[in-house]
Amino acid sequence: MGIPEFLYSVGLSAKKAYSLSRRRRLPCRVISIGNITVGGTGKTPAAIALAGEAKKRGFSPVILTRGYKGSAKGPCFVTKGEGPLLSSGEAGDEPVLMAERLRGVPIIKGSDRYEAGMFALQSFDSQLSALSSQPLFILDDGFQRWKLYRDRDILLIDSENPFGNRALLPLGKLREPLRAIERADIVALTKCQSTTDFQRPGIKAIVDEIKRYNAKAPVFLSGHSIVAAGLQTGEKISLARLRGSKVFGFCALGNPRSFANTVVSSGAVLSGMKTYRDHYRYSRSDMEKIRTETEKSGAEWIVTTEKDMIKIRDLDLPENIIIIGIEFSVHEGFYDAVFDF
Repeated sequence: MGIPEFLYSVGLSAKKAYSLSRRRRLPCRVISIGNITVGGTGKTPAAIALAGEAKKRGFSPVILTRGYKGSAKGPCFVTKGEGPLLSSGEAGDEPVLMAERLRGVPIIKGSDRYEAGMFALQSFDSQLSALSSQPLFILDDGFQRWKLYRDRDILLIDSENPFGNRALLPLGKLREPLRAIERADIVALTKCQSTTDFQRPGIKAIVDEIKRYNAKAPVFLSGHSIVAAGLQTGEKISLARLRGSKVFGFCALGNPRSFANTVVSSGAVLSGMKTYRDHYRYSRSDMEKIRTETEKSGAEWIVTTEKDMIKIRDLDLPENIIIIGIEFSVHEGFYDAVFDF
C-alpha cells in the first residue's frame, strides 16, 4: 500500500469509528443501497426500482439522498412525490432523475441522513399516520453512511469492472477495502447479460470472491435494459426505430462503456461516442461539438441518457436527439430477500 492509499485508509478508519460511535436509528425501517467503488454501478436505476417495488408491497417509501454536488442545503425536499421541486444544480443529477421517474415517492436531500429522515417524518406526520402502509426509508448511496442504522445493506457490484485495480482511492476505485463486503446483507452484481446465468465466464469468479468475504449474503444478478426512448419534445418513439440506424452517443457517466453497450443492444449502430466525466455540466459549445461530430460520423440520431438530458434541456439542442430510459432488472428473489423483515 502506497502513501496516498495509507493516508486515505487512516482517514477512512477514523471517520468510520467516529460515525459508528454516534450512530442513530430512525423509528422506521431503513434500506441502504450503495457500493464500495466510485461511480458507475447503476445505483440510480436500482433505487428507482426498489422504491417502485416497495410501493407494490404496501410500503410508503421515502428516499434519503446526499444530492452529490447539489447546492441546496438540507434537509429539503427534492420532490414531495409529484415531480421535481429543485433543479439538478440545486439537488444533484440523480435526485432530480429519480424525482422525474417516480410518483408518490418523496425524496429528501440532506448530508445528515438521520436529520433528513426526521425532517420527512415531521413533514408528513399527518399523512403518514393516516396511511395503512408502513413508512420505509431508502438510503441512496448509503454503504459508507455509518451514522444511520439500517435494517438492510444492499451492496451493488459492477460485473464489468468489479474492483478496478483493487487499490483504494486516490490510486484506485475502491472506497473501502474488499473486506467491507462482509457488511452486506444482500449483494447484486449489476450489468449482467443474464439474471440467472451464474456460470457465465467471469461471473462465477466474482461470486466466488464475494463469498470469500461474505458467505451469508445472497448474491443476485441484475442488468439494465432500455425501456423507453423519446424525443426532447416528450414524444415517445419505438425502440424498433433505432434498429439498424446509425447513432452518435454522448454521456457524462461513471461508466460510459455500459451506456454504449446498452445502445448497441438495442440494435443501433454506434458510429461514434463522446464521453465526459461524471456529473459534468454541459455548455452550448459542447452541444455544438456533439452536433459537428455527429454529422461527421454520418449518424442519423444522437442518443443520450435521461440523466444527461436533465442537464442539457435548457441549451439549444438539435432536433434529432433521442433520450434513452434505462431500467434495472433483477431476479424476483432479490426483492423477497430485501423485504423479508
